[in-house]
Amino acid sequence: MPRDMMASFELYQPDSVDNAIDLLGRFGEDGWPIAGGNDTLDWFKDRVKYAQYVVDLTGIAELRGIRETPGGIEIGALTTLTEIEQSPLLQERYRVLADAARRVASPQIRNTGTLGGNVNQDTRCWYYRYGTDCYRAGGTTCYADTPQGQNREHCLWGADRCVAVSPSDTAPALVALDARMVVRNADGEREVAAEDYFIGPDVDIERMTILEPGELLTAVRLPSEWAGAKFYFEKVADRNTWDFPLVNIAAAMFVESGTIARIRIAAGAVECVPRRLTVVEEVVTGSPQNAETAALAGQAAVRGATPLNYNHFKIPLLENLVKRAIRDA
Repeated sequence: MPRDMMASFELYQPDSVDNAIDLLGRFGEDGWPIAGGNDTLDWFKDRVKYAQYVVDLTGIAELRGIRETPGGIEIGALTTLTEIEQSPLLQERYRVLADAARRVASPQIRNTGTLGGNVNQDTRCWYYRYGTDCYRAGGTTCYADTPQGQNREHCLWGADRCVAVSPSDTAPALVALDARMVVRNADGEREVAAEDYFIGPDVDIERMTILEPGELLTAVRLPSEWAGAKFYFEKVADRNTWDFPLVNIAAAMFVESGTIARIRIAAGAVECVPRRLTVVEEVVTGSPQNAETAALAGQAAVRGATPLNYNHFKIPLLENLVKRAIRDA
């Protein structure tokens, strides 16, 4: 499908969140917010998706920055991944998020890519990205979930017509930290738990988050309850840079006298949403942080996994990542 240039669109550059929301509300489904543009411009250049009106958010200062709050830390949605990676505040209190940001793509991408863009990016299923009429694109077939389909990168859980996964590295870290996502629209502001911010194809096959047309993710709030925990983040990909995860894992835990007192753990690229491993949390809470507990956790993590033709390897991979997270956090 040779394509040589983007289709034309009207560009708007608001200087406040209120102006941006007003524009997006006016344009409805024909509007498209853009931050770093690393995902958006791929869609536009390939002419797979199109928006008549593009709202550039980069001039909105209130969407940037890392701020201490009475309840923890607030990160503006336009804060770059490099700023998150290098923030002394995040490295000291919420290192798992800084570690996750460090593993996104390449330094050039992290310099322009934003936290909001990373969590809101669309899935990377190559059938969908190359313009096939799959379920997610409004068609009647999942080409990855066929006897001949190439599904090495796809899901182990949560399939409902579509078997694509969430590609974000920062999303599992936010779920592990019990982050709150701040969403604004014309009616005001609301907070949504990171775990509930992402939605699967059983809820809406054409979206990956709860954001409706006319809504913006403006900030992410990290609660003080998980500041200073023991953290673990690991990503396995085909290449060390410029690649999406085959599986990633993020964990936050408090250990008291050698015993795991509290824990949250989430995996990415195994489901269409970041998968919180609640069964692992139940298995290890109250147990010693040792190799035996880690082995039990790894076994629990993969219960119910349903592999496709070419992604069986994700089961032992996830099991081993969970083992390391419990043992080495």
